[in-house]
Amino acid sequence: MKTSVVVPVTLAALVLSGCGKNDDDNDGGETAGAAIGVAMPTKSSERWIADGANVKKELEGKGYKVKLVFGEDDPDQQVSQIENLITQGVKALVVAAIDNKSLNNVMQQAADSDVPVIAYDRLILGTANVDYYASFDNEKVGEMQGGYIADKLGLRDGSKKGPFNIELFAGSNDDNNTRYFFKGAMNVLQPYLDKKQLVVRSGQDKLNQITTLRWDGGTAQKRMEDILTSSYKSEKVDAVLSPYDGISIGIISALKSDAYGSQGKPWPVITGQDAELASVKSIIADQQKQTVYKDLRKLARVAAEMVDATLKGKKPPINDTKSYNNLVKVVPAYLLQPVSVDKANYEKVLVEGGWYSEDDLK
Repeated sequence: MKTSVVVPVTLAALVLSGCGKNDDDNDGGETAGAAIGVAMPTKSSERWIADGANVKKELEGKGYKVKLVFGEDDPDQQVSQIENLITQGVKALVVAAIDNKSLNNVMQQAADSDVPVIAYDRLILGTANVDYYASFDNEKVGEMQGGYIADKLGLRDGSKKGPFNIELFAGSNDDNNTRYFFKGAMNVLQPYLDKKQLVVRSGQDKLNQITTLRWDGGTAQKRMEDILTSSYKSEKVDAVLSPYDGISIGIISALKSDAYGSQGKPWPVITGQDAELASVKSIIADQQKQTVYKDLRKLARVAAEMVDATLKGKKPPINDTKSYNNLVKVVPAYLLQPVSVDKANYEKVLVEGGWYSEDDLK
């Protein structure tokens, strides 16, 4: 079971720039006990359950009341939930969007009610009514995934020349992070594809060919099964770029059905993201090879600091003012650093770091 214990970290350790007070600073008296709306995408992913719990805990620790809702991957439901939160008089919103382009009207409603909005991990597009963005360095996530594949195949150090067969998967096409993950991975992998040291036998190598709606593992499994049937009658897959653990588990199920993991068909190098429990166990079992860990406790802490500072007239923690253009404006952001995890370091990063216990991983 994933812990949601928050390890104390001073704000100074998180903030790389700007955390002073504005001239119109107030003491926060008007915000004491205020209600904050937190809208998360779904309870079907353990990562979003953890996010919701951690954000709630951080905000409550600052004296706020929290109204936490989950949209169950239905954009219309999330819009309705946010409308209800505004009607209920929340003083700020923390929103992890299901569909990054479906919230424009309700964001305008928030602005009309003087409710600041923190975009949480997924940038909300096409509106000026997003105040701040809390996330991780998403391009770096992709670079870690692509780099892991290049390293494990021996391409980066030149010990192997290939060619190796690789298949590419991406996240949901309505999640802005998807293109950042893919761009980061291709920054590493494209030179090897250009030199034919990596070969996508399915021919599906463009982002619009490889997205996985709602990051669904079952959808990824079906696509991988189709690829194996059509493109790997006698060849074997050497690597699979997967952007997320739930997708990785689906890919692994398809590979199992095609006898991977047995003699003559070793497991490909399969990446992932979020260090979900099933995938960490799969890494320990030598199936999935890597995941990218993002400490959601720190992300929740940053989002809560953004809310608190904004409502108290202070400058919130920001360390990026250039990278995240939502098609209307560049949204000021705080980006945390991800960590690549595999069998060699999962104990140090995840167990010693307090994310899982040893019993969780048995």
